[in-house]
Amino acid sequence: MITESDVRKALSTVKFPGYSRDIVSFGMVSKIDIDGSQVSVVLSVTSSDAAKLEQLHMDAARAVGSLPGVSAVTVDIKEPPSSAQQAEERKRSIKGVDRAIAVGSGKGGVGKTTVAVNLAVALAERGQRVGLLDADVYGPNVPRMMGLDGQPEANADGKIVPFENYGVRVMSMGFFVNADTPVIWRGPMVGKLIEQFINDVDWGNLDILLIDLPPGTGDAQLSLSQLLALDGAIIVSTPQKVALEDAIKGLLMFQKVNVPILGVIENMSYFVCPHCGERTDIFDNGQTAKECERLHVPFLGEIPLDPSIRRGGDEGRPVLTIAPDSAQARAFRDIAERLLPRPARGPTASPLLNSILGNLKK
Repeated sequence: MITESDVRKALSTVKFPGYSRDIVSFGMVSKIDIDGSQVSVVLSVTSSDAAKLEQLHMDAARAVGSLPGVSAVTVDIKEPPSSAQQAEERKRSIKGVDRAIAVGSGKGGVGKTTVAVNLAVALAERGQRVGLLDADVYGPNVPRMMGLDGQPEANADGKIVPFENYGVRVMSMGFFVNADTPVIWRGPMVGKLIEQFINDVDWGNLDILLIDLPPGTGDAQLSLSQLLALDGAIIVSTPQKVALEDAIKGLLMFQKVNVPILGVIENMSYFVCPHCGERTDIFDNGQTAKECERLHVPFLGEIPLDPSIRRGGDEGRPVLTIAPDSAQARAFRDIAERLLPRPARGPTASPLLNSILGNLKK
């Protein structure tokens, strides 16, 4: 019976043309497959010298073919992957999670966590199996906004079991520290915690995992994009220029690390007086949609500024649960609807939905 060890031993007799060192010690043997008496070998070689590559191909095939019991040999010589390709290949998906979507912002105070929480609840209302990972290590507000408290337990496999409320499974640093205790960590520790939340939490089977990021373009964002194969990112901004400028930086950061932009949400877009019904654009209005058009990314919608949204966050009752028929709740549901990956139907399908679906498939 032919073994991989036998094949490697045979290949160790093959010298790279022009060198006294063999191709095994050079680390050029990247893959060996054995199917009965047939052997396939993949060599990773950086060279543009056709004569050397041809000689190497013949020598490797001859060495493996000389083994007892070998009836056929295939040798495939490929360029080794670049460091960028290797980094992409190291990214992993979370077992049981269909899509992982980051929710980010360029600056703090734009209501990113409020948006993430209410979107998670809106998606769960539509029958999606939803998880919410609070990756904001320094300001973990998701537990309060989701009405959750306590410390999670581990299952029989040693995995952390997330809490659940409103049909959403939740994990956060906030479950492990006192609400008044500041987290004073350097970047590598932040990356390690995010890695644990990816690898050591029993998320079960989810259709969507929303990941609430801290503001900015720092360690948490880079760690997440390096560790996890994200299916997309949503950017949250308020309409004023100072917030939009930072939001664009966050958007471009995700594009640089090859994460598809699913769209931008304009939060605190306007205020409607409960007494007279007059609309006031407190932070300006329409600027986010214009920037989305300029950058060729989807504009997902507007969320109004309303006390019920703030109250729901403070009380751990998302606005969809305390005012399900309100305009605010409808705004979150409309955006959640745009994130559902269902096939377009006929010529009247929304171009925005088609754009989002295209990004989700990348």
